[in-house]
Amino acid sequence: MVITLLISIAVISLISVFLALLMVIADATIGNYGIVKISINDGTKELEVKGGQPLLKALNQEGVFIPSACGGRGSCGLCKVRVVQGGGEYLPTELPFINEEEKKQQVRLSCQFKVKADVAIVIPEELFSVREFITRVERIRDLTHDIKEVTLRLKNGETITPLAGQYIQFKVPEYENTEESVYRAYSVASPPDDNTRVELEIRLVPNGICTTYVHTILKEGDEVTINGPYGEFYLRESDRNIIFIAGGSGMAPIKSILMDMAQKGINRKAMYFFGARSKRDLFLLDEMRALEQRLPNFTFVPALSEPVAEDNWEGETGLITDVVRRMVKDGPNSEAYLCGSPGMINACMTVLNELNVAPENIYYDKFS
Repeated sequence: MVITLLISIAVISLISVFLALLMVIADATIGNYGIVKISINDGTKELEVKGGQPLLKALNQEGVFIPSACGGRGSCGLCKVRVVQGGGEYLPTELPFINEEEKKQQVRLSCQFKVKADVAIVIPEELFSVREFITRVERIRDLTHDIKEVTLRLKNGETITPLAGQYIQFKVPEYENTEESVYRAYSVASPPDDNTRVELEIRLVPNGICTTYVHTILKEGDEVTINGPYGEFYLRESDRNIIFIAGGSGMAPIKSILMDMAQKGINRKAMYFFGARSKRDLFLLDEMRALEQRLPNFTFVPALSEPVAEDNWEGETGLITDVVRRMVKDGPNSEAYLCGSPGMINACMTVLNELNVAPENIYYDKFS
């Protein structure tokens, strides 16, 4: 009986795989959609592209860059555009990221929506100012055992002017881990006034296409294509206290904001909670202490969740959320800036809600 059941399951699985393969082949070969037209913002810009490809990819190839932190894998939900004509039915892969109000506005996930016929879309006007830049790797240095700092120098005397905290998209060329070039999003760690270079902090993710490329192949002197800037993660103008929370390479945008505050003389009360597992995961401590000297109302609070004996650690310990809960005293008069994994962001949101930080005063880029 058990053997018969297992055989049945195996047969059904094989049939499902075979049918899925047929669908992929049919879409790639039989489904020849020819050239289709994309009308943007009531005809402000019109494109002719090869049909059958994701809208995100089609736009990128024509120099219209839509933000996508995951590089088009359908896991970040950032690459939303309004498809006001020719949209068709929603795909299951879109629905987790689209709420009911967005459905009414015909918002689609551009990395999942394939352009198979003429469409009309609406995108924010500011995306027309996003540009592509050719850079050269000026320096690569190890910050920790799994985080590298990559400094890119813009070529041909060009400049880039992101707001402190925004991010760029890094183009990874074809190599053994990817059959086509892909984009990945990384926050800019350098301050805006240093506008001829872009500094990134890139953490190695096992089997990550971009992080593997950066950590094992990329070298100083190589050419790298980026585009940007993007993002709503930047310091708001107010007199509220500031709570920064980050872990790992989430240091990057907060470092940029702090350096920008120091350069502009913004001296609001600010606390930066940085979570790490052990002492070997901490970095840029000297830079943070230097910023404490330049910003009299700024306090840097590193915390270790799993310190080992040889760390001889005398600072804060425990989960960073517990440290925040202990040390933040005036939540209602604060705004928070978070950068880290989706899990960390969600945990911090819970604690900040407990501390009565207004949800509209919490800002984050949830890179996944």
